[in-house]
Amino acid sequence: MSKQLIIMVDDNVTNLTLGANTLDPYYDVMTLSSGFMLLKALEKKTPDLILLDIEMPEMDGFETIAKVKEKKENANIPIIFLTARVDIDSELEGLSLGARDYITKPFSPPLLLKRIELHLLVESQKNVLTSQKNELLAQKQVLEKFNENLQAMVDDKTKTVVELQSAILSTLSDLVENRDAVTGGHIERTQNYLRVLLNALCKSDTHKEQVSTWDMELLLQSAQLHDIGKIAIDDHILRKPGKLTHEEFAKIKEHTKIGQRIIEGIEAKTSQQDFLEQAKILAATHHEKWDGSGYHNALKGESIPLQGRLMAIADVYDALISDRPYKKAMSHEEAVNIIKADSGTHFDPSIVELFLSVADEFNKISSQNKLTII
Repeated sequence: MSKQLIIMVDDNVTNLTLGANTLDPYYDVMTLSSGFMLLKALEKKTPDLILLDIEMPEMDGFETIAKVKEKKENANIPIIFLTARVDIDSELEGLSLGARDYITKPFSPPLLLKRIELHLLVESQKNVLTSQKNELLAQKQVLEKFNENLQAMVDDKTKTVVELQSAILSTLSDLVENRDAVTGGHIERTQNYLRVLLNALCKSDTHKEQVSTWDMELLLQSAQLHDIGKIAIDDHILRKPGKLTHEEFAKIKEHTKIGQRIIEGIEAKTSQQDFLEQAKILAATHHEKWDGSGYHNALKGESIPLQGRLMAIADVYDALISDRPYKKAMSHEEAVNIIKADSGTHFDPSIVELFLSVADEFNKISSQNKLTII
């Protein structure tokens, strides 16, 4: 089986040598020293992926990618920028011109290989099954919607919020590349369920003092990251068409801890914390149980953050009414009865009462936007 072709363009011989040595065991590699040489090579060859330096003499990476994308036959070739720049404007310019990703120099060989692997996996999925292509496009739409919502928030804010946007979007981009579109359906539905619960909570006297301190839109945005830790769980476990073993379930349970670590990593890159603090709480605590039998910290009762108690009901309801490889979807009525029965064990009784008051709205959301989840 022939290897996939990677073209690496950089005016620095050292970088080209390191890149070639890193990629050669796994791919056919062509190294070029200028954008002009790349355009010439594309007249004869169509690579599977292009690694493109930004800062080059005569014709820089931005001008080069614009010329590459001018030709229809080159439009879908994934291009990853290699750059020493770290400013937001440069990154946004590159993405607007059609770059799929950014890797900063000096690059880590293992990271370079992994990012290339993920991008090529996405491309192969597009070419193999039309249905998978549609799922990936649905994921892209979720990401674009998230970007639009977040952009509306940052228009009148400072540079620190722009830094936050960049950090969150880069993390979500990795998620899109490594997972299919079914997670997007789950994310969108649980976000809508949470919105219903929050609206009901605001109209009640329950937890009124605490809720009054929340920015509801920030909380709803952050809900999209509650399952981000699953990016690190092996596909053979996530997609297993049967009941998980004890060891496999133990691996699944690690996604809350992993999600918390991922968001803490983003926090380290920005001074704006509100959005990320909410996301971290939801990622870490949405599988905690009222009686202390949940994970990953076995929190009990009101020691579980209120946000996590709300997300738990949204998450479990969606799992119950959705098909999985090893079970059929339950009816709305069955899901409601299970949540009601688990009041005081799995769920906060006051939140269950809130859920029961708006259960019909949950049913409407699930009926309008129902996807199989894995």
